[in-house]
Amino acid sequence: MKKLLSLFLLLFIFTQGFSQELLATVQVNSQQIGGSNQSAYKSLEKSLRDFINNTSWTGRRLQNYEKIKSNFAIVITERDGNRFRGSIVIQSVRPVFSTTYESPLINLQDNRFSFDYVENENLIFNERQFSGKNLIDVISFYVYVILGLDADSFQSMSGTQWYQKAQQIAQNGESQNTYDGWKQINEPRSRSVLIKEIMSPSWSQLRATIYSYHRAGLDTLFNQDQTQGKKVIFDALMQLKQYENSFQQAYFFNVILDTKADEIFNIFNSGNNGGIVLGDLKNEMIILSPKNTESRWNKWKQ
Repeated sequence: MKKLLSLFLLLFIFTQGFSQELLATVQVNSQQIGGSNQSAYKSLEKSLRDFINNTSWTGRRLQNYEKIKSNFAIVITERDGNRFRGSIVIQSVRPVFSTTYESPLINLQDNRFSFDYVENENLIFNERQFSGKNLIDVISFYVYVILGLDADSFQSMSGTQWYQKAQQIAQNGESQNTYDGWKQINEPRSRSVLIKEIMSPSWSQLRATIYSYHRAGLDTLFNQDQTQGKKVIFDALMQLKQYENSFQQAYFFNVILDTKADEIFNIFNSGNNGGIVLGDLKNEMIILSPKNTESRWNKWKQ
């Protein structure tokens, strides 16, 4: 009984300890617009880094090793006074139990990114209303998406509370008409579309797959015998078969598949796949992620 209790407490600490707050790097690239005055971009980079890392997003205070490693990379393509336009790439990783390996959870590029920023201004987040400048709204939205994905990967469907905050930010953004990237109409890969799909019951199986793939599969994959971990990951991915007729226009689905494609390929490319029928997974991945067929799925050796 004591052993079972100890195991439960260890599992609880493991599932809870990593699922809050960020340790983020930020890069701002302004090479496309040139100019000798780089102070505004350096100020923006520092302001965002401090904003992301010092804001209490969840109310918990954690050590650095417990936080979610993430990266926000901004490319500025236009500037008109204090108005900036460009794109932003959002990335985060998740530690894998008993290893130094970090598994990618999201790798997303948002090309509808414009905002107003005054050098050295204070960045303050208020989830109840749109900021009027779009910068902290977009960043905060993606912070909560990262928190939600990370939580889902450790405990099934546990990211809902953070997705709800992202959904509120999206609703605030959708209510204004100044900045792109928030509308659900005529913007098929908008932030509002992304969070709507994440919260939709239609995509609950994908969220369940994120949990089983990582917690029951990847976290056990680095045991001496990898057979069971690979079988769990195989079964989790095969559960996505239900989306064969609906994934094409699904932003959330494609973000996850694009983020995990390299990892999925590498897991099953090393041989030693036990009793897994790799041909079944190959056929499924060709259907669900056709753009990776030649570069990845057709290279699997059955």
